[in-house]
Amino acid sequence: MFLTRDISPARLKSMTLAEKNKLCEEIRSLLVSVVSKNGGHLASNLGTVELIVAMHSVFTTPRDSFVFDVGHQAYTHKLLTGRLADFGKLRQEGGISGFPKPSESEHDSFIGGHASIAVSAGLGIAAAKSLNNESGNVVVVAGDGSFTGGGIYEGLNNAGKLKRSFTVVLNDNGMCISKSSGAFASYLSKIRTKSYYEAKSRVKKILGRSTLGKGVSGAIGETKRFVKGALIPENLFENLGFKYFGPVDGHNLEELIFILEHVKTIDKPCLVHVMTKKGKGHAPAEENAGHYHGVIADNIPQHADTYSEVFGKEITRLGAENGRICLITAAMKYATGCNYFAKSFPERFFDAGIAEAHAATFAAGLASGSSKLLPVFAVYSTFLQRAFDQLLHDAAIEKLRLVLAVDRAGLSGEDGATHQGTFDVGLLSLIPGTTIYAPLTAEELRLCLKKALYEDAGIAAVRYPRGIAFNPQNEEARADFAYYNNNSSTLLITYGRPVKPAMKLLRHGADVLRLIRLNPLPDEVFKIVSGYENVVFFEEGAPCIANKFSAKNYKFRAIEDFLPVADLERQMELCGFDERGMKEFAGL
Repeated sequence: MFLTRDISPARLKSMTLAEKNKLCEEIRSLLVSVVSKNGGHLASNLGTVELIVAMHSVFTTPRDSFVFDVGHQAYTHKLLTGRLADFGKLRQEGGISGFPKPSESEHDSFIGGHASIAVSAGLGIAAAKSLNNESGNVVVVAGDGSFTGGGIYEGLNNAGKLKRSFTVVLNDNGMCISKSSGAFASYLSKIRTKSYYEAKSRVKKILGRSTLGKGVSGAIGETKRFVKGALIPENLFENLGFKYFGPVDGHNLEELIFILEHVKTIDKPCLVHVMTKKGKGHAPAEENAGHYHGVIADNIPQHADTYSEVFGKEITRLGAENGRICLITAAMKYATGCNYFAKSFPERFFDAGIAEAHAATFAAGLASGSSKLLPVFAVYSTFLQRAFDQLLHDAAIEKLRLVLAVDRAGLSGEDGATHQGTFDVGLLSLIPGTTIYAPLTAEELRLCLKKALYEDAGIAAVRYPRGIAFNPQNEEARADFAYYNNNSSTLLITYGRPVKPAMKLLRHGADVLRLIRLNPLPDEVFKIVSGYENVVFFEEGAPCIANKFSAKNYKFRAIEDFLPVADLERQMELCGFDERGMKEFAGL
């Protein structure tokens, strides 16, 4: 067994090729075992095992810096850099993060929870090394899905001017979370097939006419892995200033090590185009890589519809009634429930790739002029942050009507700080004319979605959490607020996940005001609040609602920091949103 507690990059370098291949098999077995139990990103990590083993065989971290885009493909990197013993606590409290985390290890050079940022970060790291006269290479690993985001091209545009070694590895598996879409995916497909084989044919014809004969042919054959890129007609990466190598078999350790050893010596930016198979080595993940992108822990029961599925089915039903409704997603067709609409109305469904800023402005374009279209953008809360400027400048100023279906709003559990949906209310509240709903139940989600589409002007956001939709039989669906009056002198005001523990405090004599429309607040809310001596706000995000009230004796508890890795129940406790914590804070 090669995967033991003393595995390290130094030990890896001393292993034979056969031993390294055996190590890759053992890593895959461990990935399947741990991720199936704890949850996490499985298919993407299975696809990068050989690549990361090759990188650590050639380079030496932390002197050399690895930057992953997106960081959920870096589990093998963690295993090889001193975290094997803790890997069983992946994505658990006190354990290791599911993403690179510099505070966790000196081998993690940069955080990587969001896509399309690694080339820019890597370029900054390279510049810092030069300014500080430090040695060391910078290697960026970016998936083809990340190349659907505009930020990566800003980085490539600047990196191409470098006069030093800088390597970008394009990990091409043809997938984002679902299949990659757009012109770049088609471009990569051409590079993978037609360009290389046409170039190879041309070389053979040239050599056939050469008086040097087989000697030159043999030399070219020996270095074919290098000349591939050079002989292919001009490509995007060459035009941006990179020396292109590829396509390379991303599961052939010998070839990967050979290529990386070479690019390490080149004093200019290089792009290594690596072909991998998402889910490699685990048959279910190979057959359905999208499903196995993010795996739910095996101890979490799955039944009934999630909030995402409730949204997806409802927007499809509404789309059948109204041909003006269009649905947009940013590479999250299945995760946000958009697959139902996409199947029924493909001409009105748009996958923008991992490009939330583009998606927001695209939605604004759909809504502009005399089109009368009703665009709905389904997006995770944490990724919506990337489109703030576009919502503010491109949509709100012109008072364009568009709907945001904000998935994974509030606390979202084990993915950690990079994926919590705790900033959307604060950010969206800053945009003039924006309406924000926080439905609690499945029926309220449906009601709020209809109001957002047909009654509200400007931007309207319907935010809902991850997980199974709450579907009570005796709760009236509302779109403004729900008031539970015990004739108490203490009023608890909340929305989102803290609602359920707050409701338990009714038995301790508190009154509860459950907000559904968070912005603008209904006028009646201010009237209700004015009648209480003791008012306590619990906000599943940055303080926002409490700031709308001027009374100095009001108390609030909000999320004012980034949250550590923990399960959802523990995160609620850490934030003081469990029943005991809320009871003590309210003085009940």
